[in-house]
Amino acid sequence: MGCCGDEEEEVDDSIFKPLTSSTPSPMTSSSSSDDVIISPLNSNFSALISTDILRTIFSSLELNDLARSACVSRVWNSVASDKEFQINAFKLPWKLKHVVGTPSSGSFWRDNNSLNRFAISHRLVRGDTVTSLAVKYSVQVMDIKRLNNMMSDHGIHSRERLLIPVSKPELLLNGTCYIELDPYAKREVAVLYLEGGPVGNISYLSGGIATNKGKRVVIDSMKRSMQVDDGTAEYYWSISNGDPRAAFSEFSQDLSWERQAGLI
Repeated sequence: MGCCGDEEEEVDDSIFKPLTSSTPSPMTSSSSSDDVIISPLNSNFSALISTDILRTIFSSLELNDLARSACVSRVWNSVASDKEFQINAFKLPWKLKHVVGTPSSGSFWRDNNSLNRFAISHRLVRGDTVTSLAVKYSVQVMDIKRLNNMMSDHGIHSRERLLIPVSKPELLLNGTCYIELDPYAKREVAVLYLEGGPVGNISYLSGGIATNKGKRVVIDSMKRSMQVDDGTAEYYWSISNGDPRAAFSEFSQDLSWERQAGLI
């Protein structure tokens, strides 16, 4: 996430020292020589540049607070810009369980102040109309048209599905959303499937593998490179949202930990 932290000057080592009064003021000449100036940047300031401590703190922040934290310094920016924290902060207000896919822009994670970022995927069947779907999902007809970039009700006949606005936050509770770029709506949305997942619609996924065949090729390549079985390769592919580089990184970290722990 872009922020002002990128332009910060080098940190002066003197800020790590406790802030004490070197020259007593005439107004405080009667006070003890051991008096110090109370400051939030006192001797504990070194804790605020510990990445481990920052990761612990940032893991519970919401998106707006995470964005503000990224503007404090380069260290804070590097931690706050971590994809893991952005996804967790995106899920936190709505109590989502999983988010699958990678948006084309990092601003997607930050624009999460309303339900407008989410949609329900409805596979169209014979007899569906925009009006009947509005009644079924308790939303407005115009909201469905606006979300799907439809000029009239006739646009429904050329599509396999419609995106339905999420009207109740409870629908997202413990749910799984897929970051998708819908070709008709011409926008990225976090899509909720009330019945299963995007079977047959995997080409919608942003930042992922376009086809099941392509996914199989990548997983087979990961198996050979990692020298693992099919299930292990599938696992690392899934937790990395279909990003092979992220999958290799996760696998390398786990392997390193197992070696340090003497497990292998």
